Amino acid sequence: MPSDLLLPLPAQATPSQLACLVMVDLVGSTRLAHLLPLDHYTSLMAEFVQVLILSFEARGGQVLQHQGDAVLALWNEHQVSAGITAALEAHERSARLSLAAMLGVTLQVRSGVAVGQVITGMVGGQRSAYGLPVNYACRLCSAADPGETLVCGGASEMASLPHVAYLPRHLLTLHGFNTECVAFTAQLRPSTAPHQNSHMKAG
Repeated sequence: MPSDLLLPLPAQATPSQLACLVMVDLVGSTRLAHLLPLDHYTSLMAEFVQVLILSFEARGGQVLQHQGDAVLALWNEHQVSAGITAALEAHERSARLSLAAMLGVTLQVRSGVAVGQVITGMVGGQRSAYGLPVNYACRLCSAADPGETLVCGGASEMASLPHVAYLPRHLLTLHGFNTECVAFTAQLRPSTAPHQNSHMKAG
């Protein structure tokens, strides 16, 4: 690549911050794309993403990026509990989408949560984050079973929630991470679901 096309390095290093990254991915989006007419599929994906964005922002998160079937969001180090709660709420919110019910389909998601140092900034007019926690959250999301939220060990230690149980999950390897990863399945305890904002409705 010609050197005149390269962006210059910043004069001062951008400070990093400790943050919580949450990745939520729709399970079986390709199957839905084959099953539904294109206009119905597009409307369903738009509603799915919009509901996740609104629910994450209601919990204090910053949505970094989204595509047709996935949303990545960031919470600061003092809001790890809110990030984990939002990841868990995403399962029910997705399952209750009114348009999905009208189309006769059921949506299911998986999610990953990781904490660590990241650098954030604006890229192409959109806030982005860079650092291993971004990759880790995506890898945990990919490793999660449908309906599961996988949380890294650091996040579970920073968020002791009375309504959430952390069950050890053995992961041999994650792509790009050579060592054995310590992760936990986060689950809502029975009859202690977190309060959901009354103005937030699915669909």
